[in-house]
Amino acid sequence: MPSGILFYTAVTPNGHKVSVFLEELKAAYGLEYETEQINISKNVQKEPWFIKLNPNGRIPVIVDRNRNNFPVFESAAILLYLQHHYDKENKFAFDKDTDSDNWSEMLQWIFFAHGGVGPMQGQANHFNRYAPEDIPYAKKRYLEETKRLYGVLEIRLQDRDYLAGPGRGVYSIADMNVIPWVRLHKYAGLEGLDEWPRVKAWVDRAVSRPGFQAGINVP
Repeated sequence: MPSGILFYTAVTPNGHKVSVFLEELKAAYGLEYETEQINISKNVQKEPWFIKLNPNGRIPVIVDRNRNNFPVFESAAILLYLQHHYDKENKFAFDKDTDSDNWSEMLQWIFFAHGGVGPMQGQANHFNRYAPEDIPYAKKRYLEETKRLYGVLEIRLQDRDYLAGPGRGVYSIADMNVIPWVRLHKYAGLEGLDEWPRVKAWVDRAVSRPGFQAGINVP
C-alpha cells in the first residue's frame, strides 16, 4: 500500500498554502508526498469520487496514506493537521500546552486570514477578472475590503517579521496561510504593496525561502 501524503490541488492561493508547507516539511523532516492536479476548469472537483473526500467540492484536499487514508479538506485545517502530525519539533508552530499564548496568537491569525483575506480577495479577483458583467460596486467593495485587511496585517507587522511568536515573530503556518494570497495581489486589482511596506517586506522575506519557492511551483 502506498505511503505518504496524497495531495489534490490546483494552481491557486489555497493550493499553494498547503504545497508550501509540504515543501517546508519535506526539507525539514523528509516528508514524502505525491501531487495530483485537479482540473478545476472542468469541474473535476465536483465529481462523485472527489465529493467523497470533500463534500464542499473544493481543492485542496489531502489523503494521509500513513494514517489509514484519512482525508482532510479546507486549507487551514490541512495546515493544522500536517503540523500536528508531522512537525514534531514545532519548527513551524508552537506547543499548545507549553507555549499556549503563542499557539493562540497563531490560531487567531490563521482564522483572520481564512475568514477574511482569502474570501474577500477571492471575491475581488472574481469581480475584476471573471464576472460576466461589470459591477463597479462589487469591484470597489471587495477591493477596499482587501486593502483594509492588508492594513490590519501592516499594523501587526509594525515591529515584527512574522505574524506569530515571541519577539519579532517566528515563521509559521500563520504566515503560510495568508502570504500565498497577498503575493497575488495584482489579480485583485492592486498594482503593488507600497502602501503597506511592512507587508511587502514580510512577503518578500517568506517568498525568498527555498521551501516557499518550491511550494508555489506545485503543481
